[in-house]
Amino acid sequence: MRINLTVDGTSYTDDVEPRLLLVHYLRDRLGKVGTVVGCDTSNCGACTVHLDGHSVKSCSVLAVQADGCEVLTVEGLSANGTLHPIQEAFRDKHGLQCGFCTPGMIMQTLDLLAEEPDPDDDTVRHGLEGNLCRCTGYQNIVTAVQDAAQRLRAGGAR
Repeated sequence: MRINLTVDGTSYTDDVEPRLLLVHYLRDRLGKVGTVVGCDTSNCGACTVHLDGHSVKSCSVLAVQADGCEVLTVEGLSANGTLHPIQEAFRDKHGLQCGFCTPGMIMQTLDLLAEEPDPDDDTVRHGLEGNLCRCTGYQNIVTAVQDAAQRLRAGGAR
């Protein structure tokens, strides 16, 4: 099947097998390896990307379902060598340990902060509950999300 989609601002037209998952299309065809393959069952959230402005687990979306859509990956957040405020907050507040879950956490945070620009701890934990981290204990992730929210409210939004 032929698909047309925009990924991180670039348009692509490709022939794909109907069963190809979006995560594998992004990684294997487009080289967007920041989109991590974790569980392949939509349980961990490591593969989270934005599809038409909302977070989805790309291991549960077929590439053909993204036909005509805009996809944003973690690589698409930075611009001209400058990190997005959410990426900066995760770096500065040590919202990672091994880093495996971080791209998915960042992409889910983007969605969370669009809905709730000033989340408390419980709201952050609830908003990220579909994204698993096996290393950090989550506290630095919560702190990073709240720092990102503050940066975005202060005018760091892009």
